[in-house]
Amino acid sequence: MNLDKSQMGFFERHLTLWVALCIVAGVALGKLAPELAQTLDDMALRVNGAPVVSLPIAICLFFMMYPIMVKIDFSEVVQASRNPKPVILTLVVNWAIKPFTMFGIATLFLGYLFRDFLPGTEIIKGGGEVELYRSYISGAILLGIAPCTAMVLVWGHLARGNQGLTLVMVAVNSLTMLLLYGLLGGWLLGINHMPVPWQALLLSVSIYVGLPLIAGYYSRRWIMKTKGPDWFREKFLHLLTPISITALLATLVLLFSFKGETILANPLTILWIAIPLAIQTILIFALTYAAARWFGFSYENAAPSALIGASNHFEVAIATAVMLFGLSSGAALATVVGVLIEVPLMLMLVRFCQRTRGWFRS
Repeated sequence: MNLDKSQMGFFERHLTLWVALCIVAGVALGKLAPELAQTLDDMALRVNGAPVVSLPIAICLFFMMYPIMVKIDFSEVVQASRNPKPVILTLVVNWAIKPFTMFGIATLFLGYLFRDFLPGTEIIKGGGEVELYRSYISGAILLGIAPCTAMVLVWGHLARGNQGLTLVMVAVNSLTMLLLYGLLGGWLLGINHMPVPWQALLLSVSIYVGLPLIAGYYSRRWIMKTKGPDWFREKFLHLLTPISITALLATLVLLFSFKGETILANPLTILWIAIPLAIQTILIFALTYAAARWFGFSYENAAPSALIGASNHFEVAIATAVMLFGLSSGAALATVVGVLIEVPLMLMLVRFCQRTRGWFRS
């Protein structure tokens, strides 16, 4: 079976190219108007005089997340009880295995093997000074504790997986993220010797996940009732996808406008960060895919189970990194590298799924 990229939207199909163009545009912006990114980064909700929520990032992320959340029919979550094994497997992998393998792999490569290639320190939001390599590890941690709830719908569709199950797993992981993202993130960041503003971390989960989740749930119900499911699928969702991707790309331009000097001074920085992220992606996919085969899943259930663990919710990771450590932080840059490698890696894994379909029962 051939991989038909035409099933992906125009923006999703060329996402890696758009990210590369954002790098160029962001670096150019940082050179031509360095005060613009700083001005936008200073636009924030403040608690006791300290910036807590970046308003531009919050607005961008809402438009990134809302199209994802509005697609989910949470009434289908109860149907998972009929075949709970795939959901249980993804929960175990995403929350009991993946965060710790990401932390271990990122620490091994960025904290030891590549540490000499990532010299220097930076001042993060709040005024603290940390080593750059610790900041990059922190970005990897934020990616590792954010299972994908967006592009996984595309990957599951391309792999000919069970889309109903995929939507259920997206819903369950979105709800679980509200409970565990802040707790796991704060603990692992603390182990990495990074300052953890717990108030900001928990608030970020509420704003960046909870708000679009609630808005998506209630607006979906209202649209279904007033306009009907056909208008919702054929008109409303069609208009949202370009808005979501545009908001993501605007955020990336801002991030790279601040990191342009670092990239130009250390052009291999992105490569050093990408290597552990790629290893983590392939490892988690292999573990989940093998477990699905061991437990006797059908291919239609095995493929999305493995793909949702392998991919990351980079939108939330980016926003949280910016909120905790600042738009110019190494943590924010590391989360952006996650976007850069996501599409080519996941397309490779989708192709692998299709070629190994015969490993599983029908």
